[in-house]
Amino acid sequence: MMRVLATALFGSVLMASVAQASVEDDISARIEPVGTVCVQGEDCGDIATAAAPSASEGPRSGEEVYTAVCSACHGSGVMGAPKFGDAGSWAPHVAKGIDTLIDHAINGINAMPAKGGCASCPDEEIEAAVHHMVDNSK
Repeated sequence: MMRVLATALFGSVLMASVAQASVEDDISARIEPVGTVCVQGEDCGDIATAAAPSASEGPRSGEEVYTAVCSACHGSGVMGAPKFGDAGSWAPHVAKGIDTLIDHAINGINAMPAKGGCASCPDEEIEAAVHHMVDNSK
């Protein structure tokens, strides 16, 4: 009888240990990092890195920059941003002159960060986006 009880107890402990190990594996899988950071110039092993756009591609059009960057705020008029296509909301800004609009777009104004938050956008792309928004809001 004692042997049966000892065997049952040993079996229960063994099953509990296996279950605990499974739970620990599950927890480890849930909290493992979802990615890694690879800085240009470092050996990143087999991590595929995206190539930077080549200079031969040239600048994006104003419409492309608007769609990629500016539309997040100017598409809906978030935080007072003049809404794309709405001549009334653009009128007071256009009255300041295109050079002022471009300066504000590049350097930021009020709630709008410099370059609309696109630090990698060259000034000429931002200027093209401003022209695109103004031309389509008349």
